[in-house]
Amino acid sequence: MKKGETKYKVSIKTKLLGIIIPMLVIVISLLIFISYNKSKNIISNSANDLLETSSKKQVDQIESLLNENLSSFSTLKDSLEVANLNEKQLKDLLNKYYGYSDNCKEGFYIGDESGKLFKAEKSNKSDKDVLDSVWYKEGLTRVNMAFGSPYKNEFGKNVVSASAILNDKSGIIKIFSVDLSLDKVSIIVNSMIDMHDAEALLIDSNDKTIVANRDSSLISTKLDSSNDKFFTDVAGKIENKDYNSCELDDNRVVFKEVEGTNWILVSYVPTKSILSELIKLRTFMILIGIISIIILAVLVERVVQVVIKPIRKLTDTIVSMTNGDFTVDVEIRGNDEISVMLKSVKEFITVMRNMINNISIVSNKMSEQSEGGIRISTELYDSSKLQSESMQNLNLTVDQLSSSVGEIAENTTTLANVVSNTRDDGNNVNDKMKETINISEKGMRDMEKVSAAMENIRTSIGSLEQAINNVGKSSSEITNIINVIGSIAEQTNLLSLNASIEAARAGEAGKGFAVVASEIGKLANTSSESVKNISSIVNEINKLVSDTVKQSHDSAEYINESSYLISGTADTFDNIFNKINSANDLIQEMIEKVGHLDDVATTVAAIAEEQAASSEEILATSEVMVDQSNNITKNSEKVANDAETLANTSDELSKQIKMFKI
Repeated sequence: MKKGETKYKVSIKTKLLGIIIPMLVIVISLLIFISYNKSKNIISNSANDLLETSSKKQVDQIESLLNENLSSFSTLKDSLEVANLNEKQLKDLLNKYYGYSDNCKEGFYIGDESGKLFKAEKSNKSDKDVLDSVWYKEGLTRVNMAFGSPYKNEFGKNVVSASAILNDKSGIIKIFSVDLSLDKVSIIVNSMIDMHDAEALLIDSNDKTIVANRDSSLISTKLDSSNDKFFTDVAGKIENKDYNSCELDDNRVVFKEVEGTNWILVSYVPTKSILSELIKLRTFMILIGIISIIILAVLVERVVQVVIKPIRKLTDTIVSMTNGDFTVDVEIRGNDEISVMLKSVKEFITVMRNMINNISIVSNKMSEQSEGGIRISTELYDSSKLQSESMQNLNLTVDQLSSSVGEIAENTTTLANVVSNTRDDGNNVNDKMKETINISEKGMRDMEKVSAAMENIRTSIGSLEQAINNVGKSSSEITNIINVIGSIAEQTNLLSLNASIEAARAGEAGKGFAVVASEIGKLANTSSESVKNISSIVNEINKLVSDTVKQSHDSAEYINESSYLISGTADTFDNIFNKINSANDLIQEMIEKVGHLDDVATTVAAIAEEQAASSEEILATSEVMVDQSNNITKNSEKVANDAETLANTSDELSKQIKMFKI
């Protein structure tokens, strides 16, 4: 992170608490939710079983009551069928059974097909519309005694009639019937349920009429006519003959059929009544869950604090290393994963200290060697510059030599012409002798100049050879220096690679050092490329120096040979001069030897021409050497610049290394 750049940081402790505490809340909430639902199912099933048991008991009671009475009714009917009683006897029997029980206070009665009603004298049973009465119509449908549909009698009481055809062999259709009060049935339905807040109602499935209910005003009414949604849903279930236990309108409902009748006992209890204690338990569990979450949150916070404390110290250490401070130390305690991590960081600090120290040493060596390279390249540049100046002076000297040799060639040609003319015109020898003396004097002076010039050329060539040899030696030293720099660059590149590997192992903590290692690698690659360029230039310089040495050696031989020839020419001119001085006395002898002189002049002319050609060749070679010397100067300057670049690179490396503290 750059200086001055700020970023909001979230601690590991905050992150862990932000994860663990919500997880605790979720887990505890799930446990409460699952426990509540499981308990709800258990309690609902238990309530359903209890309601089933209670309903079964009620149905058994109702069936027992009905069967007990129905059995008595059937026994009496059977007795009447075999007794063959007359009308008076029948009335006596009916009077006898008046007030038969609390459930049958009106006793038995018989109606025949003519609409006549036989009943006890004290009975208030109405004898009107016998044929249209419920009990009569129902009795016509069966031979055995059975209960029909409940109804309100003429006194407004809820009753159910048990009736059947009386076969007394009289040939008249008679219906034997008895009214059973539903009060006791209502008592069984309303009071014999074993659950708190539970209720029951007895319904006739044929027309969905309420036979018994706690609210007496609803008895004999139909479920379909009620505005109560619960009653409507119950009617739907009965309509579909679906008598399985279920939940309707927040009520747990159980259906039980009463055998021998069309009656259905519907027992129900409000769900909230079943779950009232469970709701209290749920509230208690939520309270306990909140307290548990608070306690666990405090415990987790303490545990996280203990676990995170070494990581905080490690974080401070890594931040210090990121800022380049490797003087920090790591304290290791325990043998867990964090301890292993602390141990690894400590080993990394030790490795980095050694690495940075080695890089610093190498950087100092590179700096010293780059300074030596600058010094040597400067000396090489000065030497090549001096050599260039010497070669330019040599070029001027050779140019003057060429001019002098040209003059000699011209004078020698003139001499040849003179000698040739002397052979044709011997009479004018005296006049021409004076001219020859003058020319000879001049030629002698020129030859002295040529000899001196040749001596200067020989000296310059010697100096040139020595300078070129010095260049060769300097090139060898440069080659050695380049090899050393190349070795340093390779070692630096290797150190950069190792540093990059260690930085990669360090992960996020080693990113800063990875940048430094990358920069060191780039500097090493730049140094290596510079070494390659310098090596190429030095090899080219060595090649040019070798060629220059060879050419200068050949030129020296040519100049030595020319010097000998010029020395011979000077001796010849001395002899000519001496002979011209004695020409006045030996004119005849000179005439005789003119032919010999002509040969000598021709030879001198040829030598002069050859010397002129050699001078031109020396001049061309000198120009080439001047160009090569200029190239050496430029390459030396480039070497000096590369050495300076290497020095700057070394300084930059030193600055980067000084960022670290060890």
